[in-house]
Amino acid sequence: MLRIIAYLVELYVLAMFAYAIMSWVRIPWDSPWARVQRALGRVIDPVLAPVRRVIPPIGGFDLSFLVVLLVIEIVILPLLSR
Repeated sequence: MLRIIAYLVELYVLAMFAYAIMSWVRIPWDSPWARVQRALGRVIDPVLAPVRRVIPPIGGFDLSFLVVLLVIEIVILPLLSR
């Protein structure tokens, strides 16, 4: 069961990377990719929002992604791989 949760967490990390890359590119609102971006945002933003309240963007660079990624990779995944 823990292995399945670890795979889902890794899938979430991949979704975070996809969302981050899509945020760097201007996507037309009516594009199918915009739907993907909005769907990813609905899944990713609730996790990033609490971190953004504690650590606001610095110089236009959002560090919340890095903080969440580090917590997942350093704390959560090692616990799940036991």
